[in-house]
Amino acid sequence: MQKRTLGRNGPQVAALGLGCMGMSAFYGPHDDAESLATLDAALDLGVNLLDTADMYGPYTNEELLAKVLARRRGEVVLATKFGIVMDPADPARRGVNGRPDYVRSSCEGSLRRLGVEHIDLYYLHRVDAAVPIEETVGAMAELVRQGKVRYLGLSEASAATLRRAAAVHPIHALQSEYSLWTRDPEDGVLAACRELGTSLVAYSPLGRGFLTGAIKSPDDFAPDDFRRGNPRFQGENFQRNLQLVERVKELAAAKGCSPAQLALAWVLAQGEDIVAIPGARKQANLHDNLGALNVVLSQEESARLAALFAGGQVSGLRYAAEAMPLLNR
Repeated sequence: MQKRTLGRNGPQVAALGLGCMGMSAFYGPHDDAESLATLDAALDLGVNLLDTADMYGPYTNEELLAKVLARRRGEVVLATKFGIVMDPADPARRGVNGRPDYVRSSCEGSLRRLGVEHIDLYYLHRVDAAVPIEETVGAMAELVRQGKVRYLGLSEASAATLRRAAAVHPIHALQSEYSLWTRDPEDGVLAACRELGTSLVAYSPLGRGFLTGAIKSPDDFAPDDFRRGNPRFQGENFQRNLQLVERVKELAAAKGCSPAQLALAWVLAQGEDIVAIPGARKQANLHDNLGALNVVLSQEESARLAALFAGGQVSGLRYAAEAMPLLNR
């Protein structure tokens, strides 16, 4: 298994970790037995970075991982997140809370659900515009001093916020959506990460499954699948983006790999300080994703792929309009 270091002197993790969100939330029906088998298979293959969050479910994804952690805690670099607040009366609504008291209570809740004594990597899931980042990270740093957390991370934070946070405590990872069709971190965030010695952890590196080539129609999604409400998967946007994926499929066929492997190889080729966490609920998808580690792209191939998706070629916002203000704060 190829390993990369998170941040400066941080833990060694697999270049491809495992995003666990879809095992419990947002992508339609789930099968806990299959998910647990996939988690065990991932660990058997050396995938040691498991990524979850308290709002996945909510809470049920952490509880699912607890079943594996009870048996294999020593093999896992465990990442979870806090800060997104769900509205029980309206599951579609989201709030953000970065207050110090909420930092502390959220950590206690995650430790309890996960059944662990410490969290390896604790992320602020979204930046709270109403709370200075110094206060939030200061409370997170106190968790490190107490031994409840090992390393700190931010998610969907701007370059300016990352710099302010890092002045309070080292930030080992910044998690942002990054893939061929979401290039936002290239607009200053990735440069700031490199300036500060922070690794970029790329979530949705397969464009929420779209870059695999397996999605042919919005009808492929379950009625409660989050992607039905995502602008990139709707109407004319879907059809335009499907044309881009056809090009990926052509290039993958020429390379002798799957579209997913090509897309993941591109993300990993952008720097040794980048780790990707594709989601996989089934073992077959896990194995296909890991095949990306054997795909070597030339500079010309990498540039050709990047150009295919550059300059507004992708149609649609990456989240619904009301969620966009929560990003890159």
